[in-house]
Amino acid sequence: MKEGNARQPVRRLDYSPYPWRLAAVELRFDIAHDVTTVSAEMRLSALGESREIVLDGQNLELVELSVDGQVLMADEYTVEAERLVIHQAPAECTVTTVVRTRPEANTALEGLYPSGEFLLTQCEAEGFRKITYFPDRPDVMTRYDVTLVADKARYPVLLSNGNAVESGELADGRHWVRWQDPHSKPCYLFALVAGDLAHIENHFTTRSGRKVTLRVYVEKQNLDKCDYAMESLINSMKWDEDRFDLEYDLDIYNIVATDDFNMGAMENKSLNIFNSKYVLARPDTATDADYQGIEAVIGHEYFHNWTGNRVTCQDWFQLTLKEGLTVFRDQEFTSDMQSRAVKRIQDVRELRSRQFPEDCGPMAHPIRPDQYQEINNFYTMTVYQKGATIVRMYHTLLGEEGFQKGMKLYFQRHDGQAVTCDDFLAAMADANDADLQQFGRWYGQSGTPEVTVRREYDAQQRKFTLHLSQHTPPTHDQPIKQDLLIPVAVGLLTPAGEEIPLQLAGEDVAGATTRLLQLRESEQTFVFENVPCNPVPAVLRDFSAPVKLHCDYSAEELSVLMQHDPDPFIRWEAAQLLAQQEIIGNCQRLGAGKDMQLSQPLQQAFLTLLTDQQADPALLAEAMSLPGELYLGEQLPVIDVDGIHAARRFVKQALAAGLRDEFLEVYHRLNLAEPYENSAPSVARRSLKNLCLSYLVENEQDVGLATAQLAASDNMTDTLAALGSLVFVSADEADAALASFEQSWSHDPLVMDKWFALQAMQPGAGTVERVVGLMDHPAFSLTNPNKVRSLVGAFSMSNPTGFHTASGAGYRFLADRVIELNRLNPQVSARMVGAFNSWKRYDADRQQLIQAELQRIAATPELSADVAEIVGNALKLATA
Repeated sequence: MKEGNARQPVRRLDYSPYPWRLAAVELRFDIAHDVTTVSAEMRLSALGESREIVLDGQNLELVELSVDGQVLMADEYTVEAERLVIHQAPAECTVTTVVRTRPEANTALEGLYPSGEFLLTQCEAEGFRKITYFPDRPDVMTRYDVTLVADKARYPVLLSNGNAVESGELADGRHWVRWQDPHSKPCYLFALVAGDLAHIENHFTTRSGRKVTLRVYVEKQNLDKCDYAMESLINSMKWDEDRFDLEYDLDIYNIVATDDFNMGAMENKSLNIFNSKYVLARPDTATDADYQGIEAVIGHEYFHNWTGNRVTCQDWFQLTLKEGLTVFRDQEFTSDMQSRAVKRIQDVRELRSRQFPEDCGPMAHPIRPDQYQEINNFYTMTVYQKGATIVRMYHTLLGEEGFQKGMKLYFQRHDGQAVTCDDFLAAMADANDADLQQFGRWYGQSGTPEVTVRREYDAQQRKFTLHLSQHTPPTHDQPIKQDLLIPVAVGLLTPAGEEIPLQLAGEDVAGATTRLLQLRESEQTFVFENVPCNPVPAVLRDFSAPVKLHCDYSAEELSVLMQHDPDPFIRWEAAQLLAQQEIIGNCQRLGAGKDMQLSQPLQQAFLTLLTDQQADPALLAEAMSLPGELYLGEQLPVIDVDGIHAARRFVKQALAAGLRDEFLEVYHRLNLAEPYENSAPSVARRSLKNLCLSYLVENEQDVGLATAQLAASDNMTDTLAALGSLVFVSADEADAALASFEQSWSHDPLVMDKWFALQAMQPGAGTVERVVGLMDHPAFSLTNPNKVRSLVGAFSMSNPTGFHTASGAGYRFLADRVIELNRLNPQVSARMVGAFNSWKRYDADRQQLIQAELQRIAATPELSADVAEIVGNALKLATA
């Protein structure tokens, strides 16, 4: 690693408040195509003895600096690479700065930058310092008065936060709009948009009678794709009133969609800026999953109005305070809008396949980390998804009523403040008179806890004993772990599948059929009395804690759970464990030179699912979706890329052949000739139908079903399912189908992203050559994050056999892209290099190849802090 690439760590315990109070700020943006001039007038008052004012700033041209109207002399201030220091300021003063920025040169998509023909901002986490000199930290909250001035013909729409209070015309063809936000906020929530945009408009009347104008702004050619985003916004506003008693607090709410965005969306107060992926949708361009993603992200950013904006973070170490809590809220919203059971399973699958590996990799960190070098690297699955599961554990432990009491106290105490995770925990504890001290360890401990189950049954005394133990493996950042408070939801079934009322030792009568056990120690024993037979335990119902569970279930017991347990997660988990045992067993047989085989229990389980016409079709589809190759690899001591792929493909083909008639019957029954509907029942039917198709195309004689569906489809869900099924089995028809799709959709950037991703995820060593070729496609651009994610990201993070081809070509390809992106967009480059994080889990030859690429990246001149931190941590594993 070249000296100077990585920053010095920022440490949580070093936090100290900003020594100045910022009473108000007035901003003026004079926007031109090539240069934007930003004037900032800040009213400051000292909170201590220091008279030094430190303002953050990067890549700014300082034009003027004055204090109380007096221009400062050169010896009265210092301009450094990342800050401006005023040496001796009055205890109360007005600081005015004038700077120039050049948005057109900004490819990092942070600060003020162009997207197509319009300008916009992205300020979280530390982007505002690229706009003007300012105390760029989340605990400095103030009110903003913002005036935007620009050429009216080129920039007819001028948006910022709050309410538009004045506007006017200038003699030179320019115009201006003044915006005032009545709510104090940190600068990371500031937003600006200037351009020639069209919008749709609707209105929402809050419970208290406030009429809110709602607008979705897009480029004009996309105006017909905004209706679902608007519908989702209205549903979010009503849901937050009904579930959390939270109302919107301004008169206008704007959403702007852009094709150029590093993230999914941003919750800037009243002016949310969205990646167009999470706004634009028509049935012919967006899949059911896209629609669900739009609903979730629209809801997420709206819910931030209270959990993130009205109450924000003291510092970036508390990021999960707003993100984990708001992800939990958007998960609950989607669960209430769609299928709660399916949503829960999808969330668990994502957590286990993406966050669990992060928890044991070189970037392992608690949801509230103790230090960081580059804050952009901590917008992670751990902070977001694991953070959400920890919020969900509050709900599990306290119940809906207790959780809502805690939320109300949290807002009563902290509305308008920048606070910490400890403040949230205290509100939950105090509102419920609960001792949550041990639970607080979840915030500061990294790694995924493992819970092991042992059981005994005493037939004579009718007692069933459950021994639970917990262990969190050491991680690179924390070799020693503490015992956590782990809520373990348990039920017991008879071998016939009947639920048993539960009576713990010492209780007089049996109670509910699900009990929430609290595992607080390394080992604990729970004894159930009056158990009529040796039961099948259903452990971790509703995935009550983010842990890895070890329980020695037999195939017969898993079959009982899959068919009879009332908890959808347990039924799905039992089906997944059956399939996992089968695939890993065949992987081991293949490695030992033995023939692979399909066991009767798994085939019988699938037969049971396929013939169940009463269950939710979407739940059946989830149950019959085989565990992914990346997740399966995590279950082995050394990831066997090719063995896992071959074993999983064998199992899928064997199931498809053995149950062909049943798959065909379900497919034809659900393949209805009816117009597309984006309703929960229709989505569920399509999910099961397309799941069946994915199995059927494993039989060569059934490939025609996919081509027929492709020809008849009136929606992107069925189109992409059929096209993907052809691509993933390398059918002869795949190339022609891809060419036809390209011809039809070359004009639509988001649809072309799907086309890139399908090809990038095609299994096999040859895919790297295809991906290299697609880099030159006219629809691809390395400066656009969506394109990078759809091609480079899909290949390196979702195609094990392609990326990990034994030649190392996949590794070289990714390293080349990381080095290129480092110069253009360090955030995206850092996201891509994360594909190397699990390199020590592979065989020795692959480890050597990956390590060489990591070392090549580390030696890159001017390596960004974003990339340097991740690569440096990964290389530390070489000596661990």
